[in-house]
Amino acid sequence: MVRIRSVVVGFLVLLGGCASFDVTQLPSQSYNHRVQFLVMHFTAIDYQASVGALVEGRHVSSHYLIPERFDASYPHDELKVFQLVDEQDRAWHAGSSYWQGRQDLNDQSIGIEIVNVPRCERPMGHHFMDPAASAEHGDGRLCLFPDYDPEQIKLLVKLSKEILARHPDIGPTQVIGHSDITPSRKNDPGPRFPWYQLYKEGIGAWYDNDTVNHYWQIFSLAPPSLGLMQRALRSYGYGISETGRIDRQTIDTLSAFQMHFLPWHVTGEATDKTAATLFALLDKYFPDKLAALMARYELELVPADEKVPQVMLGQVDEIFPEPQPSERKWVNDRRLFKAYAGRGEIIIDSLEATQADIYINGEKLNITQPFDLNQQYQYSLARRTREGFNTLRVENVQPEGASLRIRIPYPRLEPLSGKPYDFSAVDDLIRDEIAQGFPGAVLLVVKDGKIVKESAYGYQQLFDQSGVRLANPLPMRVDTLFDMASNTKMYATNFALMKLVTEGKLDLNQPISTYIGEYTGGGRGARQVKDLLTHTAGYGPEVRFFTRDNELGETFFSQAKSHTEKLLLTRVPFETGRDIRPVYSDTDYMILGILIERITGMALDKYVETQLYQPLGLSHTLFNPLKKGFVKGQFAATEIQGNTRGGRLQFDNVRNYVLQGEVHDEKAYYSMGGVSGHAGLFSRAGDMGVLMQVLLNRGGYGDTQLFSPSVLDQFSKASDADITLGLGWRRAGNGERRWHFGPYASPQAIGHTGWTGTVTVVDPAYDLAIVLLTNRKHSHITEKEDKNLVFAGDEYELGRYGSIVSLVYEAVLHE
Repeated sequence: MVRIRSVVVGFLVLLGGCASFDVTQLPSQSYNHRVQFLVMHFTAIDYQASVGALVEGRHVSSHYLIPERFDASYPHDELKVFQLVDEQDRAWHAGSSYWQGRQDLNDQSIGIEIVNVPRCERPMGHHFMDPAASAEHGDGRLCLFPDYDPEQIKLLVKLSKEILARHPDIGPTQVIGHSDITPSRKNDPGPRFPWYQLYKEGIGAWYDNDTVNHYWQIFSLAPPSLGLMQRALRSYGYGISETGRIDRQTIDTLSAFQMHFLPWHVTGEATDKTAATLFALLDKYFPDKLAALMARYELELVPADEKVPQVMLGQVDEIFPEPQPSERKWVNDRRLFKAYAGRGEIIIDSLEATQADIYINGEKLNITQPFDLNQQYQYSLARRTREGFNTLRVENVQPEGASLRIRIPYPRLEPLSGKPYDFSAVDDLIRDEIAQGFPGAVLLVVKDGKIVKESAYGYQQLFDQSGVRLANPLPMRVDTLFDMASNTKMYATNFALMKLVTEGKLDLNQPISTYIGEYTGGGRGARQVKDLLTHTAGYGPEVRFFTRDNELGETFFSQAKSHTEKLLLTRVPFETGRDIRPVYSDTDYMILGILIERITGMALDKYVETQLYQPLGLSHTLFNPLKKGFVKGQFAATEIQGNTRGGRLQFDNVRNYVLQGEVHDEKAYYSMGGVSGHAGLFSRAGDMGVLMQVLLNRGGYGDTQLFSPSVLDQFSKASDADITLGLGWRRAGNGERRWHFGPYASPQAIGHTGWTGTVTVVDPAYDLAIVLLTNRKHSHITEKEDKNLVFAGDEYELGRYGSIVSLVYEAVLHE
């Protein structure tokens, strides 16, 4: 103690020496006061516990504490205001916080703790709950808020007025609640706090009722977009990013706003009444910001001038004569379409036309004319079509000024007719390996629009969870569903991305942050969507979120989708710089899955199932199938003892039973709720055949177009850095990936593989598609000398893909 006093005395001597200088005052006009905000809290604990935490504790404090009457722990007869920290000093009451462009408000605010004890509960027994459900404003949390003591509020009013008099830089909108400055962490001072009563005393902000009604009359007819609401909340002061999506930050921020200004209407939803209240506040306190927001509102009400992409019903779906013809006469009213010999149809809608000359491959169609006005006609093209690409030409549409709508659907798959191909070599190899112990497989081959082979081999489940061979193994069927593993990246995520690009909703050359507002910091702002597709963003191969023992440490442990997404978008570091070299990364596609959700406003599984698969008639291609009516007996089994590698691995909530109908990938199952951009899709061979025919058709199937040919070309062409890489797609190149595509694939062949034992090959040069689905991971595991764990199924030719694909090519090409 003596030593401390000596230091203080020495400092005062120095200070006194400084005071002897003649300092001339020259006041600057460029300054403000340190204190900018007044923050209201409730303690959530009684008086005595509050003293223990705020006075005796080392981690939290406040400038003032106001007790309440009838608190058994309060020792005095009269209510008093207790000052715990001098107003000029920093109290630790705000934590990580944001308001009106300023962060970490402890340095710039005065905090008042008010004794008030709500009761908040979570469901019993829900230890494995998604934090999003049990967040401050989540559905999995029940809070009961008591009224504030009127005498306590009288003291608060008096204290607040004195504080505002001492700190004139605290304006009305800078008197705020703890939940306003950190809405995802705190809900105090709660919906019972008397904000309006304080406003009438000249403390804080409130809206004018007539102004609210003015905006409600507008927004009840046409509410502002969610993105505009997010922008308006940020304009008022909240630390919310514009994502255009009802995400966790938006629910939390809307709930905090409603607790402050609409405490009878706390829903976390962007209702028209919430919008009207918010804009009324902006009108009163931030009219300059309001002008820009209303200008955007008006702009978003007006349809965009640019052409909305037409919903195509088939590969040709156009008006003839062309409404905007080229000056080059012989390029007009001509189209190319894909068909197979003896197949195809044309659908003609007369738009006041009575006649026209229609040519297929140069031959005029002999069709009944004159057309009846505004009628539809359907004709077979079986006598005119040939294998591959065919031509359509339309001339002499009469009368002048009339037109036709002509549609030609995409080819659909048909069963093989005529002489079958000789697949005996591939059959012999597969059956021999099944006899040697390989569990099972399904092989489907599509050639020239026909299913030329669809065969099942072996068993969909061979072992029980102890690794003992079943007495009656379940035979494999052609309609058995498989965990598609990384083929999810192509047939879910890439298909969705190609559709969004076609519709003009996604630009691959834009920064990722254009679509995911919080994807900033640490070099993220420089990353483009395309970098994720080419695996050149700089991420490592994966982050094992599902286990505490992951390479980035326990802070990256997550078994809840909402938390995993937050880590992916804001925390996962880059291992290299952008565009250094391709590194195949699940992280890239996990982020792309989130990006699809942000653009569409739909969960990834709902989007692909309703917008991609259902229009194609595919009811057996989906995520989380056991939650959607399917049963385990419909699925090929994967790992025998869950994710334990034969009991060698353990982590929180690890599965130890035979996996069927649950995605094997640990990141997808534990950390993303079974739905992720990199894994989680289940399908069967027949459905996969349709999806691969979509690629051979260059974007569609039957009457459904998913994406345009030009977009498919953009995704499938070789990258400048590696001929075997497209945008996500694997390419055969010039034989560099023979282990996948075999030695005969054309340089245009694309496809992908999946860790569970799935492989796809789509070769437009031969109009050929191959899907091999195996359950190679449903096999015993051995530990090698180098400590690597190897599944027995991976050691077979069936589990290595290339030999099977090669024999399929030979069967087709030799024929």
